[in-house]
Amino acid sequence: MGTSRHDRETRTLPALAPAVVEVPFGITCYDEVVAHDTTWNAHSHPWHELLWNQRGASTAVVETRVWTITPTVGLWMPAGVLHSGSAAAGTWFRASFFGLGGAGTISETPVAVEITPLLRLLLERLGEPALPAASRSVTEAMVLDVLTPSPRELLYDVPVSALLRPIAEAVRRDPRDQRTLANWSTELGVSPRTITRAFNAETGTSFARWVATVRAQRAVELLTRGWEVEDVAETVGYRSASAFGAAFRRTTGLTPGAFRSR
Repeated sequence: MGTSRHDRETRTLPALAPAVVEVPFGITCYDEVVAHDTTWNAHSHPWHELLWNQRGASTAVVETRVWTITPTVGLWMPAGVLHSGSAAAGTWFRASFFGLGGAGTISETPVAVEITPLLRLLLERLGEPALPAASRSVTEAMVLDVLTPSPRELLYDVPVSALLRPIAEAVRRDPRDQRTLANWSTELGVSPRTITRAFNAETGTSFARWVATVRAQRAVELLTRGWEVEDVAETVGYRSASAFGAAFRRTTGLTPGAFRSR
């Protein structure tokens, strides 16, 4: 079900437990170009799902974890895992559904997946309606063989404690926020060490690396929309394109140009 208001659409899907569902093939593919900024409520599928994009960037959220999905890094979502999502207008997203009857799983928890050129071609081939049954069976087997977790996942945990919530809300709302650990320490009336310990406990990383990841995720969204690197750098809080590029490479392992919409 979908509702549209002010060029924003919200889609509501059910939360379903893992189950063997009758599907026409072992792997069923779906794709769509969203016309509006779109959000999906928290839902789950009875089958495994591989999310990736032909064009643009989208977001998937599981509890406090936020992934960015791109044309090169997808997300494996196991059956029954509750997740919500969002995609900007113009995003061409793809979803491949893996029936539980014989597909197996690469992970019992959500994990980033490398969308290699070979995997992309195989998944696109499965979308051909006239693909012979024998060819489909071989292609499905090859997909399962080449599915590989990605070391380049764009992921961060959202802090939820009363101490860190103001920081998380401020940075996620505006990645240009330049307040340092010392600034936040003064504002919140606690020591920098207290904030550092809380970030490590709640997110598994430091304040600085967490901010860099939030900025990188916003940057990927803007880059895939076709923004110029210089404009993205300013929007996410860097004083120059070179400083942004260096920080972006440290976080993602890639240059900003790798995500530019073509």
